[in-house]
Amino acid sequence: MNCDIVPPFSGGCMTVRQRIRKMALSKALDKYCRAVSVHKRGHLQEFYRINVLKRSVLAEKNMDEITSVDIACYRDARLNTVSDRTGRPVSANTVRLEMALLSALYNLARIEWGTCTHNPVEHVRKPATSPGRTRRLTSAEERLIKRALQNKNSQILAIFQLALETAMRQGEILSLRWEYVDLHMGVAHLPLTKNGTARDVPLSWKARQVLKEFAGPVSGPVFGYTSNGFKSAWRTLLSETGIEDLHFHDLRHEAVSRLFELGTLNVMEVAAISGHKSMNMLKRYTHLRATQLVSKLDARRRQAQKLATIFIPYPAEIEYKEGQYLLRFTDLDHSAITAETREEAVLLAATSLLRIQAIAARAGKRLPPPGEINVRDPGRILINPFVTKESISAS
Repeated sequence: MNCDIVPPFSGGCMTVRQRIRKMALSKALDKYCRAVSVHKRGHLQEFYRINVLKRSVLAEKNMDEITSVDIACYRDARLNTVSDRTGRPVSANTVRLEMALLSALYNLARIEWGTCTHNPVEHVRKPATSPGRTRRLTSAEERLIKRALQNKNSQILAIFQLALETAMRQGEILSLRWEYVDLHMGVAHLPLTKNGTARDVPLSWKARQVLKEFAGPVSGPVFGYTSNGFKSAWRTLLSETGIEDLHFHDLRHEAVSRLFELGTLNVMEVAAISGHKSMNMLKRYTHLRATQLVSKLDARRRQAQKLATIFIPYPAEIEYKEGQYLLRFTDLDHSAITAETREEAVLLAATSLLRIQAIAARAGKRLPPPGEINVRDPGRILINPFVTKESISAS
C-alpha cells in the first residue's frame, strides 16, 4: 500500500494519507475469485456470478470511481434482463446474490487492497426477497417419473427415490460413497455438506431397499453421475415426461414437507434429518398441503371415530343356574361371569368387556369381530361396554 506523508495542521504529529490504488472492477473480481471464492463450498456458483459482473458496464470502471448510483443502475438493468437459460426475467434473489458478492468484494478491497475507501453497495436498496418456491410434486408426476425411469435409467430412479425419502440435496446424493453407507444400521454418513459440517442421514425402509437393489462395492461412489451430467439428464427427463417447472431441489422441499406431514417428528428432528441449521430456513420448506392440515384439524374427531370402532358391543350367552346368573361372551376368550342378579351380571360383563378391549387397544391387537345375535333368543344378550345401571333400569 502506498502512502503520502503530509505536514501536520497545527504542531501535532505527522499524519498519513492513503493513496488509492487504481484497479478495474474486472481485475478485482479475478483477484477475489483466486483469493476468496476458490476456498468456498459454493465456489462454482460464485464463479458464474463473477462472470456476469465482468460482462457488465461496471467491469471496466475503477473500483473507486463506481458510485451507489452505478450500483442502482446495475440492479435495475439486471432485473429487466431475460435469462438466456430459462427465457424468464432474472430473479430478484439472483440480483441480491450478485450485489452481496460485490459488497463482500468492496469490504475486502477497502481494508486489504486499498483500491477504494468506501462500499458503494452498502446503502443501495436490494430487490425485495422472493417468497420462495412452493412447488410440490404431485402424485401423478411421481408415478409418471417412476414409469419413465423404470426400465430406462435405474440410477436416476434411485437418485429420485432417495431425494424423496431422505431430503438430501442433489450434491449430497451424488457424492454418496459406499464406505459411508451402513444399510444394517440404516444410516448414510455425509462427511461434508453445504453447511460445511458432517451429517448422518437416517435411511427409511424404502431408502434402504433402493440402496440394497443398487448395492455395489465396499468402497467407491454409489452413483456415476457428475453434477453437470445429472442436470442434463434431469432436463431430458422433464422434457420427455412433459412435466413443467419442476426443479430437482423441489424434491427436497417435498421430502421435508412429507416429514412434517408424518405428524411424528418435531422441528428439531426434521432439522437433524435435512441438515438445516436455521429454523427460519426450515420453515419455508414446510408448505403443507391444505388437505393435510384439514386432517390435523379433525384429528380429535378421527380419534373419537377410531375409539368408536374399538369399544363396540359384543354378544354374550346368559343363563340362570343354581341361583346365579352365568354370562359368557361367545366371541372372546375369558372366564365366565357370575352374579346373583341379571342386572349385576350385565354390569360386570360390561366392565370386563371394556377392560378386554382397552388392553387389546394398548397392545395394538385386533379382537375378533362380534358375531350375530338372535334377538328372539332369551339366552343371548348384547353387552355394551359403556352400559350403566340407569340404562339397564330404563330398559
